[in-house]
Amino acid sequence: MKVGLISDTHAYLDPRLFTLFADVDEVWHAGDIGSMEVLESLRKFKPLRAVYGNIDGAEMRYNLNEMERFTVEGVDVLMMHIGGYPGKYSAKALIKLAQKPPQVLVCGHSHILKVMFDKQYNCLHLNPGACGRFGFHVVRTALRFSINDGKVEDMEVIELGQRN
Repeated sequence: MKVGLISDTHAYLDPRLFTLFADVDEVWHAGDIGSMEVLESLRKFKPLRAVYGNIDGAEMRYNLNEMERFTVEGVDVLMMHIGGYPGKYSAKALIKLAQKPPQVLVCGHSHILKVMFDKQYNCLHLNPGACGRFGFHVVRTALRFSINDGKVEDMEVIELGQRN
């Protein structure tokens, strides 16, 4: 399975993502979608897994969950918007990690792209950075990867250009 991972669109969906994600099987959005139009465009494009973020309003929260836990190709995934990162997890992430660590923890919020393996929880942490135009990040980013037979493979960082 091929996955296109984005976060922090803040109501802006770069049209190049439709080409860059043309061959993915699913798109995952780690929150701060920003508008129902972005959500609906992604839903029409590919199967979508998404969570709401702190900027997302009542309608988005009605349509999405704060966290999603799912299994893809034998890989246990937990997705949440505000999760932190290894050594600096949010309280909600720490609760989930203590209960049963996922193999992959997907977060957004920081606008900082991070791909890190957490040895303490034996967990791959993925934050695609921000692909929208709002925020302090300089370069808009996304991730593309494959999940095959219980393994995350072929990780690619996509740079979408300057924020402005």
